[in-house]
Amino acid sequence: MAAAERGWCLCELLRFFYSLLLPGLFVFGTLCVCLLIVLWSLRLLLQRKKKSASSSKTGKNQTVIAFFHPYCNAGGGGERVLWCALRALQKKYPEALYVVYTGDANVNGQQILEGAFRRFNIRLTRPVKFVFLRKRYLVEDSLYPHFTLLGQSLGSIFLGWEALMQCVPDVYIDSMGYAFTLPLFKYLGGCRVGSYVHYPTISTDMLSVVKNQNVGFNNAAFITRNPFLSKVKLIYYYLFAFMYGLVGSCSDIVMVNSSWTLNHILSLWKVGNCTNIVYPPCDVQTFLDLPLHEEKATSEHLLVSIGQFRPEKNHPLQIRAFAKLLNKKESESLPPLKLVLIGGCRNQDDELRVNQLRRLAEDLGVQEDVEFKINIPFDELKNYLSEATIGLHTMWNEHFGIGIVECMAAGMIVLAHNSGGPKLDIVVPHHGERTGFLAESEEAYAETMAHILSMSAEQRLQIRNSARASVSRFSDQEFEETFLLSVERLFQKCHTCTN
Repeated sequence: MAAAERGWCLCELLRFFYSLLLPGLFVFGTLCVCLLIVLWSLRLLLQRKKKSASSSKTGKNQTVIAFFHPYCNAGGGGERVLWCALRALQKKYPEALYVVYTGDANVNGQQILEGAFRRFNIRLTRPVKFVFLRKRYLVEDSLYPHFTLLGQSLGSIFLGWEALMQCVPDVYIDSMGYAFTLPLFKYLGGCRVGSYVHYPTISTDMLSVVKNQNVGFNNAAFITRNPFLSKVKLIYYYLFAFMYGLVGSCSDIVMVNSSWTLNHILSLWKVGNCTNIVYPPCDVQTFLDLPLHEEKATSEHLLVSIGQFRPEKNHPLQIRAFAKLLNKKESESLPPLKLVLIGGCRNQDDELRVNQLRRLAEDLGVQEDVEFKINIPFDELKNYLSEATIGLHTMWNEHFGIGIVECMAAGMIVLAHNSGGPKLDIVVPHHGERTGFLAESEEAYAETMAHILSMSAEQRLQIRNSARASVSRFSDQEFEETFLLSVERLFQKCHTCTN
């Protein structure tokens, strides 16, 4: 009897759910139709804005080419790519209208252009319209102490929407890695979209760090110690990687800056038919013009680091390795040494990071031998590079490393991390000759620096010459040629922007 009652209850429950099926499908279908109508209405609205924006004073339609670069006034390698890309396009398509979406609301457009000239020696030949965004805080990592990747990516959608509502371009290029803006501009804005990827938002290396429960700057110790939290984070990473692959595949053309980035993007985005390596532009000729200084046995040796003060650059490793080197100096009779950390600060978080590095130097007792140079002019940067002996770089899986190339072109002996772009593309033999050194741990960095300093001036000169001869493939001219060839597909329908 009880079994019969249970069977009857189950049947009634099934009938109840079945009775809700058709109404549920109807409601779901209605919501989908309403959503499509809203999206289509938005697309029509944006198309009208696009026609209005592309009309020039002469009455002719201009092609509007926009770059999404919320931190365009920063002084890093990504910003150099932006200005060189703009310069290349302006030479080929002088009639187009150029737009940069930026969140640098504390400066004006002229100050941004003057900063690009001061830091990178780049001056544009045509005007640029800057669209200033007020919601850049939505992509700040400090806003998302947890689920940072997801938070920043969702924030970039809102930031992209703000940009799209102010100016609808014909061609949209994300030059800073905000892939979640691509579907927005492609499907709502009706733009042809391209990407220049410096560093994948998520990579298989990041997945392996979490999977193997290794501590890192993006994998806290309390997670690595808890198997359950590690599994939850791994699932979160896999789901995010899937979404990242979907939005990235919307891109009509994809440019990556190194072999390491290429491997990850091909794995995640799966758009190999429109993906190319475009090495970032390095002002190698300016540094190659610097004469190689003659070393003096009694002179002080400068060790120089170039890179923005971001956590992944791992400046603490440089200071700790330098402290170990100074301990070796007493026993190995090394010459006087000084470490100079040169980089850009984008915001208060970066400034706080520099203060923490200063305290680390004090704790290790090397503050008198460590200097910080923040946002220095280009001429001052050249002076340091021309005088330094060793160029230091410690980022794990650096996507490329423009600073490394500049150090090699200036005649420094590079010591970089044994991973990523430096390992695969830059610090590689040239005609069978050594061009630099690679290391991983503090001890390995200290030992390698000691080895370099113990070499004879003639041995160091041979490495410096080989390194200089190897960097021509990273010149501005090479970048312009490969960049223009890669983006050509975006302009095939642009009759108004051809010469």
